[in-house]
Amino acid sequence: MLRKRGDDGAFRIWTGLFALLVAVIVLGIGFELWRHSRLPIEKFGFGFWTGTDWDPVQEEFGALPFIWGTLYSSLIAIVLATPIALGIAIYIVEIAPSGLRKPLAFLTELLASIPSIVYGLWGIFFLVPFVRAIETAVAGTPLHRLPLFSGPPYGIGMLAAGLILTIMVTPFISSVAREVLRAVPMAQREAAYALGATRWEAIKVALRFGRTGIFGAVVLGLGRAIGETMAVTMLIGNNPQVSTSLFAPQYSMAAVIANEFSEASGDVYLGALFEIGLVLFVITLLINTASRLLIWSTARAPSRRPAPVKPAAAEAA
Repeated sequence: MLRKRGDDGAFRIWTGLFALLVAVIVLGIGFELWRHSRLPIEKFGFGFWTGTDWDPVQEEFGALPFIWGTLYSSLIAIVLATPIALGIAIYIVEIAPSGLRKPLAFLTELLASIPSIVYGLWGIFFLVPFVRAIETAVAGTPLHRLPLFSGPPYGIGMLAAGLILTIMVTPFISSVAREVLRAVPMAQREAAYALGATRWEAIKVALRFGRTGIFGAVVLGLGRAIGETMAVTMLIGNNPQVSTSLFAPQYSMAAVIANEFSEASGDVYLGALFEIGLVLFVITLLINTASRLLIWSTARAPSRRPAPVKPAAAEAA
């Protein structure tokens, strides 16, 4: 018995060290990014976050265009991908025949395994002409006067980047949402059916039961979109400007690091790229922390009695 307790203690210590390793890695990444970006931090201060100039020759650097481009393209991707991904997950789990569920799930996971550079190449030769055709069609309508749809029809720009990100994050959101729906107890659906609910009403009950996990799936997709590099670099246009136009070429934080890091000359220039990496690191941590707090608050909230499901026959009457 004593030996068993000693083994349990050693096992607890070793697993605790492995868990501590995750925190050490996160702190180490943050420290290295901060250490290499001290020079621009001391020179520009908080103005680096709000500045719009990016001039390596004059050593004037501002990260706002890259922050804007990253958040804007990620927001477009999440807004478009979430309903598509949930529709895929609902169909596979709740509606699809049993013979189609595994092939559809496999194809969804296959999309998630395609390399980013392949998405970028496909986007250049297929998505960019498609977007250019849309922009050309919009140019002859009153919509072109709106800031959201202004700009020349290049094809390469924020809309193309947002669409490629939509395709890339959809499999991640769908896969996690599918597992969440599978984890919903069948008793929840059976209780809805027992009250006379339709199939769609029973699905809504399952969605409500698993809403916390579904929200986590959306956050996972947002994290993927924010950190995406190659496909966005190839399609966003790489123009450091702040614009609300979907047609305008813009830039992202990951893209500017990938494009300019190997050519950076001078300590301030190199440090500015490191600080952009630090900004990206901080934004990612803030988004994930906020989402985790929201999930915890939802999970710990006092349970409320669910609203009764009205039978379809009663509603028709």
